[in-house]
Amino acid sequence: MAGKPVERTKPETLAWLRKISGELATTTLKRLEDTLPWYRDMPPGRRSAVGLVAQAGISSFISWYDDPRSTPWIAADVFGAAPRELLRSVSLQQTLQLIKITVEVVEERVKSGGGEDLRESILLYSREIAFAAADVYARAAEARGLWDARLEALVVDSILTGEYDDELPSRIAALGWHGHGEVSVLVGTAPKMLDVDQLRRTARHMSADVLIGVQGSRLVLVIGRAWPSSSTPEDQIGTAPIVPFLEIAQQLEPGFGAGHLVLGHEVPSLVDASKSAKAALAGFAVAKAWRNCPRPVHADDLLPERALAGDGLARATLISRIYRPLQGYSTELLTTLWCYLDNGRSLEATARELFVHPNTVRYRLKRVSEVIGWDATGAREALILQAALIVGSINEPDSSRRGG
Repeated sequence: MAGKPVERTKPETLAWLRKISGELATTTLKRLEDTLPWYRDMPPGRRSAVGLVAQAGISSFISWYDDPRSTPWIAADVFGAAPRELLRSVSLQQTLQLIKITVEVVEERVKSGGGEDLRESILLYSREIAFAAADVYARAAEARGLWDARLEALVVDSILTGEYDDELPSRIAALGWHGHGEVSVLVGTAPKMLDVDQLRRTARHMSADVLIGVQGSRLVLVIGRAWPSSSTPEDQIGTAPIVPFLEIAQQLEPGFGAGHLVLGHEVPSLVDASKSAKAALAGFAVAKAWRNCPRPVHADDLLPERALAGDGLARATLISRIYRPLQGYSTELLTTLWCYLDNGRSLEATARELFVHPNTVRYRLKRVSEVIGWDATGAREALILQAALIVGSINEPDSSRRGG
């Protein structure tokens, strides 16, 4: 009777399947081109690779039908025929569409040439191959994640050591770095359970991007400003509020372990991040010397401790940002600051030593704050200023040092 399946023995069915395997592959490729736009739009090389997967799937089914115990090798049989880069260009969803169409073509063909046993085998095989495809993509994603983590650790290590090479920009681009412009480095203690995804989500919420590295017990974050994902750089020019790095660090603080958290100074770009990293690492090493050290704290707020510990960058910063500007602006201001700090921050004692009115001292201290940005009337900032005066004086030639 027309349309009635031909009953065959299993050996006969296998021989028939091998005979029509070429016809099935040709029909499958034609169906793929007719129904899947993404397949039609592929370059010839990739389209050929996808065709190899479809043909391998048909051949693998025949082998599996002959011996169902070969299930563990399904993924290797089918996807081993395609080049490795195919996993990067064809999504899991597209792969499942490919499997669905291949199975449909085989089902339609065996309706007239195979029995119930063959159709049941097709259903079982399609389930196995779908799970195998998911496993292949999961393994690829896991391998990619491990590679990205190693690459990110390498980039962060290069930033910390300042050992840049020509490949660093390409490595950063491979990580999908969205940062632009200013960068700052945040150093703290690594938690027992590091939640990398939460740190990245928090950074994105603050219009920032992060590179994350763990070095022993330390957790290092390289923070860069990033455009919000909902807009383009052109939309943000002149309109996007600039979030201070200290505020970003405060939001990231819960992702660190217990202990001190130090933020390096802001630098213009990722290329200069090693300078911020050195300051943050130096501050992290001496933060314990400040009894009431806040969390997080700017590395520049730890300049006295860093200078005492032998940090050359801290000494240079104290001289270039405090001592030199005051010296160049007015020796009168420099002398007044010396007297004020030497007299225990007493306005009256300073006025008596300088033979001026206390209001004059008060005015000069205000000018000091305007010139360098630090207020000598605060205990912590007075310590920073006194350290700058000491370091600056030591650095001066003998003939230029302050008189008694």
